[in-house]
Amino acid sequence: MPAPTGPDATGQDADLHRAARALEATFLTEMLKSAGFGETRDSFGGGVGEDQFSSFLVRAQAEEMARAGGIGLAESLFEALKERQDGVV
Repeated sequence: MPAPTGPDATGQDADLHRAARALEATFLTEMLKSAGFGETRDSFGGGVGEDQFSSFLVRAQAEEMARAGGIGLAESLFEALKERQDGVV
């Protein structure tokens, strides 16, 4: 989700966008882990070093996915947070 711009680009909206994107990245991280990303391969694996740092790689991939538009979860979360913040609920 791109950062908010224009007249609605207040500091609070930008904070909500960041929070929504971070939550989507966390969700995507768990989904990638469940799908087997970051698991050590049987042959030509990186051994203990790969095991230690694979979670960082999975998290970075999930953050990039969320930044590139993700699965739409961040936008839904942002709208829900925005409504709650504005007291529309």
